[in-house]
Amino acid sequence: MNLLEQSAEKIINEYAHLLKKEGIIVSGISKGPYNYETILNHDKNNLKLQVYFGKKGNKVVLQGNKESEFYQRVKGIIFGQELFKADTKELSEPENYIGTDESGKGDYFGPLIVAGVLANKHTISLLKKADVKDSKEINSNYSIKAISSEIKKIIGDASYNLVVISPEKYNELYKSFKNVNRLLGWAHARVLENILKEESVPEAISDKFGDESYIKNSLQEKGKSIILHQITKAERYTAVAAASILARDKFNDWFEKKSKELKFQIPKGASKQVEEAAKRIKSLYGEELLQKIVKLHFKTSKKIL
Repeated sequence: MNLLEQSAEKIINEYAHLLKKEGIIVSGISKGPYNYETILNHDKNNLKLQVYFGKKGNKVVLQGNKESEFYQRVKGIIFGQELFKADTKELSEPENYIGTDESGKGDYFGPLIVAGVLANKHTISLLKKADVKDSKEINSNYSIKAISSEIKKIIGDASYNLVVISPEKYNELYKSFKNVNRLLGWAHARVLENILKEESVPEAISDKFGDESYIKNSLQEKGKSIILHQITKAERYTAVAAASILARDKFNDWFEKKSKELKFQIPKGASKQVEEAAKRIKSLYGEELLQKIVKLHFKTSKKIL
């Protein structure tokens, strides 16, 4: 096996691991004469992911219905994050920086929440002792809430910020941005600017969700001077992990409150179960209310509204 074949195998295995973490079913990886490939499945939708090895290097190809919500979701995970970059270097955790992360991007119901946490050498140590880690690794909403409360106690009010974009506001902004990652970049920039109004910080780290310019172009005077690192799987950095927990806790709160109002549990994600819940809400409460609690650009809307 030559180096290009080895790197292609590594790439597809890394993508498979990343996609599984996002709840996507990944079939066994097979090797052909010129590529490695696997089938991706979610809610009876299938896509084929291929990584080629040739004289010009490795090439990643995603095949399937390009208009489908599933295709757009996988495309965003893979190509938006640019998982492999030849010049990528491991970044040592800074001693004073802001970490940002979001919750709700892939969910049909509910808001988009972006959180930022400012951490320094002292609070990083305390956050680690409080078992702060990527929110996706924390199993229960109860634990999320408990750790979220502990984070706020450790860092103080001036060292964190939340931008909460309700479904109605999200739909309004989406009409302007016409792109989820641009909207997300704007929200991350707002969080950074809000913290920088109170504190002077030299660096920031965010998870890499698309073109680096999405955040940088949205930063204002204070944010322009900050060194911004956009890194795949950035939740391994303490402040980003803390931000992911704060965002998830606020996101969970919305679902808990809205489920009580509507007298049944609203599901997260973008599955068949979510589609059925949307139909039920439309039937019980009308289309006008449904439009106020969902992200309208999702393909699910075309089926129901």
